[in-house]
Amino acid sequence: MKAVRIIPCLDVSGGRVVKGVKFQNLRDAGDPVELADLYRRQGADELVLLDVSATPEEREHGLETLAEVREVLSIPMTVGGGIRTVEDARRLLEVGADKVAMNTAAYDRPSLLTDVATSFGRQCCVAAVDAAQSDDGWEVVVRSGTEFTGTPVTDWVQQVEEAGAGEILLTSFDRDGTREGYDLDLMEAVTSRTDIPVIASGGADGPQHFLEAIEAGADAVLAASIFHEREYSVEAVKAYLADHDIPVRQEVEP
Repeated sequence: MKAVRIIPCLDVSGGRVVKGVKFQNLRDAGDPVELADLYRRQGADELVLLDVSATPEEREHGLETLAEVREVLSIPMTVGGGIRTVEDARRLLEVGADKVAMNTAAYDRPSLLTDVATSFGRQCCVAAVDAAQSDDGWEVVVRSGTEFTGTPVTDWVQQVEEAGAGEILLTSFDRDGTREGYDLDLMEAVTSRTDIPVIASGGADGPQHFLEAIEAGADAVLAASIFHEREYSVEAVKAYLADHDIPVRQEVEP
């Protein structure tokens, strides 16, 4: 078993980190540069930076915040929000992103994933998939949780893999910010339909939830609230996983 990645997430709006419940009622959670530096020192394997207001405001990703975060960050960073073209992706990669995550634009035009993977390599092409429970399982949600598409998530993850995505960032809309744990049934359903790595997101309340997600098939586990509110450090989560025989990277930067 390969080492599992622990990934803090910074949802950014107006230059500040924000957090809400089910993508709504966003509250201030701190300065993105300070938090990025903290998580780097705690031993985070990667960081995800999402400009959550870019799509609703129909604008490009805020490059200034990305550049400032990159200055303090030596670990890989996935960046999403407002990516509609290959040129949008190129700008983010030039400023400091290692991977780019696409959700709404990829749903509207799956060939965007193909174009990004062809231009920059499949390894930096991430499909961000937001999933909400439906009568028949889960449906894809886009436009920052405001549009329920009716498309089955299990079908969509197969499509994004075929289109060129090298990784899936899978967020449970229903668990986001609730602290109820990851949607394990969703994780198992998705990992059974795709061969590319899947990052679990939405619902963590403690290290035991990270363990459950990994046991359900996650290749990496992402969280925000428990890290932002200083309830657990990345180092503490890794120690818990290591105690339960889950391989993790133990390097902690000075």
